[in-house]
Amino acid sequence: MAKESRKNSPAASVIWLSEPQEHDYPAAERYLALLTDDVSAAATVQALRSLPVTHQLAKDILRASGLPLLTKENPHVASDLAKIAAGKKLSPVLMVRGDLRSGIAAQIADGYHRVCASYLTDENTPIPVKLAPVAARGTAGAGAG
Repeated sequence: MAKESRKNSPAASVIWLSEPQEHDYPAAERYLALLTDDVSAAATVQALRSLPVTHQLAKDILRASGLPLLTKENPHVASDLAKIAAGKKLSPVLMVRGDLRSGIAAQIADGYHRVCASYLTDENTPIPVKLAPVAARGTAGAGAG
């Protein structure tokens, strides 16, 4: 017997924009700058801008990132769930690929709350994602540490 998806509402389905919103990119860069140097964060976001959108399942994104599922009580998740219920389009997610060999999880650079809201709607929701490799440290600032 096939496993059934968890669904918040049978009528609810997530609708997505075709491309991330412009304000998602600086948000992703701010987050990534906490994990790497500013030059690499900027280069990674520049790569994200030019990559095509692919589709990944909500449950797989959470597993690959190692992040917990936020509940519907989280204000940002609740806001996204309300958008879903109202039929509003959500912005695709921006991610950085992890490294299986070194045990480094993928990073949701922007869209964690949208992933959680999508999962709560249906864990098999295909989410549009731009997935970039970690950009190599640029020559500018290569001596900074």
